Amino acid sequence: MSVMSVKVLRRGSLFSAALLLSVVTGACRGGPPGMQGGPPPMPVELQTVQASTVLETSEFVGVLEAEDRVVLRPEADGRVVEIFVRPGDVVQARTPIVQLRADRSRAEVSGAIADLEAAQSARNTAIARLRAAEADVARAAADVTLAEADYRRIESLVADGALSRQQLDRARNTRDTAIASRRAAEENVRAAAASLREAESQIARAQADRNVAAENLQDRQVISPIAGVVGNIPVKVGDLVTPSTTLTSIVQNSTLDLNIAVPIERSRQLRVGLPVEMLDEQGQPALRGRISFVSPEVSSGEQSVLAKASFTNDGSLRDGQLVRTRVIWSSQPGLLVPTAAITRIAGQTFVYVAEPAEANPDQPAPPNAQPGQPPMQVARQRLVQLGSIQGNSYQVISGVQPGEQVVVSGVLNLTEGAPIMPAQAMAQ
Repeated sequence: MSVMSVKVLRRGSLFSAALLLSVVTGACRGGPPGMQGGPPPMPVELQTVQASTVLETSEFVGVLEAEDRVVLRPEADGRVVEIFVRPGDVVQARTPIVQLRADRSRAEVSGAIADLEAAQSARNTAIARLRAAEADVARAAADVTLAEADYRRIESLVADGALSRQQLDRARNTRDTAIASRRAAEENVRAAAASLREAESQIARAQADRNVAAENLQDRQVISPIAGVVGNIPVKVGDLVTPSTTLTSIVQNSTLDLNIAVPIERSRQLRVGLPVEMLDEQGQPALRGRISFVSPEVSSGEQSVLAKASFTNDGSLRDGQLVRTRVIWSSQPGLLVPTAAITRIAGQTFVYVAEPAEANPDQPAPPNAQPGQPPMQVARQRLVQLGSIQGNSYQVISGVQPGEQVVVSGVLNLTEGAPIMPAQAMAQ
């Protein structure tokens, strides 16, 4: 055999040996991945797909408004002499808030009270005069009656010739004088009654003046008409204020109205009683209420409909605060999967579903297998159709079934058929 033949033989032997090694190695790797010397399973977290309630919602930015809120302004010009409260104080109705200078108002009240007392005294005098005049009328009437009787008697005697005509003339004069006195007394009664009416009118005017002066004095003290929390106080002692000056505001924050501008496209679905959720900074529901009012009008500028929902304040909400809200239009049964389970490739959405690995019955168990250890699983890529997002989950319209387990961690490192092991099982 030549040297060249030996070299060819050696090369053939090397090729045969390499081919034999490849066959043996392939035979050793005949089992499923990760079971016969393949890559180790990747620890992942699995979550079982379960039937849940799927909500159709829309998010809006709403404005909170206190149900009771008043802005305090003075009723008259004045200078601030005392402030009884501080911003943030909780006050009851009729609590004094600010005191203005009231020296002139007090003097006006004192003068009005004095005028009223004088009018009352004049009325008492008029009453006394009226009673005296009425008594004079009674006496004058009695005198007229007596004088008339004397005249009739003397007239009869004169006709019989028993008395002279001169006596009849004196009786007539006495009668006429009594009648004149009665008429004068009656005039005095009418004058006394007029004086009494004038005195009563003066009393009414004096009472009105006193009430006005008292109101002016009361206007110098600004009080809270409702119970609530004191807002900012922009004035200080010594400031001159007018009826247009804002002293402070009183806000009752126990219940707040949420104002939501809903686009006109949703107006057909908008109705009283719809659930509304107020969301926290993480987008999770914090408070829940219901639509209590739907405006019959459309905002021409924004083309939206105003809706209101009432919320009981837990102490963290403020009047005028902007908040994220979610209106729940409808609810229905469906499937949800966490957003962490979703992968996107070429505009399509996938999840990895955990399925049992296909074991080779001719191969022995791996040397490191432990009794009772869960069977090996692999990740199978599944095309899914998604619906709306709900919190940290997507609605799944198709692609998975209830009871299946989806991978929710490390999905970016997975490939089709990659061996996986639940993290809790790997820790055992």
